[in-house]
Amino acid sequence: MNENVNKSALFNGSCFALITTAFTFSIRAGILPQLAESFGLTAEQLGFINSMWFLGFPIAMIIGGLVYHTFGPKNIMMVAFVCHTIGILLTIFAGGYSTLLISTLLIGIGNGCTEAACNPMIADMYSGNKMQSMLGRFHMWFPGGILVGSLISYAMKAQGFGWEAQMWVTMIPTVAYFILFFGKTFPKTQVAGAISLSENFKAMLSPVYIFLFCCMALTAISEFGPGQWVSIVLGSSGAKPMLILALTAGVAAVGRIFTGPVVETLGQTGVLLAGAVLATIGVYMFSVVTGPMAYVAAVVFGLGICYFWPVMIGSIAHRVPRSSALGMSIVGGIGMFSTAIFQPIIGGWIDSARADNTAKGLSGTALELATGQQALLNMMFFPAILVVLFIIFFVWQKNSKSTEAVQLAVH
Repeated sequence: MNENVNKSALFNGSCFALITTAFTFSIRAGILPQLAESFGLTAEQLGFINSMWFLGFPIAMIIGGLVYHTFGPKNIMMVAFVCHTIGILLTIFAGGYSTLLISTLLIGIGNGCTEAACNPMIADMYSGNKMQSMLGRFHMWFPGGILVGSLISYAMKAQGFGWEAQMWVTMIPTVAYFILFFGKTFPKTQVAGAISLSENFKAMLSPVYIFLFCCMALTAISEFGPGQWVSIVLGSSGAKPMLILALTAGVAAVGRIFTGPVVETLGQTGVLLAGAVLATIGVYMFSVVTGPMAYVAAVVFGLGICYFWPVMIGSIAHRVPRSSALGMSIVGGIGMFSTAIFQPIIGGWIDSARADNTAKGLSGTALELATGQQALLNMMFFPAILVVLFIIFFVWQKNSKSTEAVQLAVH
């Protein structure tokens, strides 16, 4: 490793890049109602806009992962900065629906580039327990950034700031990571492992990998679906939607500190099954409670989803090790890709529920409350299906060594 690498600046820059990712998730969730009002958008159209964030992410992450050793982390992060900057500015000065689609896709590509570059770069800079510790600290900033971004959006909206001003805030961490990376010497990439791509793909045809691949599509939408639509579906519940998102992210951030000990106690399959049960209960509670009880639902839901992403990726690393980094990247990619697919579907559910409840004579707050609750009941089926799948997985894998600590290498 090059001795001139400024590890501190590169690590801090990576954290700010991940905060940019988190801000573009949470602040955009906060401004959805304002976008709908400003541009006359339906919920289905908002869903297609949301889907661009989740579509750009896996495309960039998978391509970036494949070219990391040849293109290098510095160049990948240059692409990330350009895409983040153009995407944010296009959003702020958007003229309508089409511009919002393009701008959100660019932001998603910037986010995927961040994942593709920073994970292996941190692994190249550190080794052993230090590497594990630094990766854990890095990935804390996704739920941590969502927490901060949610509170910023809530506070700015309360003070009368428009959605454009809120989007300008996302440029702060973007400029910060550019300054921290500028002029720094990046670490030399380590030579790829001895396992060939053909062996990676062969391992990915195993029954366990295929099963987890399918489950990842549902764990991701279970985690990101309610959060991305929180302002729409909980706006009339008597609770503050962005505080709900902040609380959920805070629970997830704290919970992930203890991923290793929890997995050692319950095993990977036990953690996934327990998470699916809690997530189902949490979404159901969102669909029936109002007022302060919505915050209780947020805690239950946060506990349910907080281990999904790291334990799913950890299960691939532990149970299908020969799929290597490519296998983990593709599973992460399918999680984001499935979330992109489901966004307009969720938007369609909301439009349909609003039409049904309008036909029943509801209006105003009562209409929006009934619409949000009906949409949440539909979203409950994602984690509910996972309960069944993870029971099958628990029985299937009960004789395997499923209690090894999961590597905290992904958020």
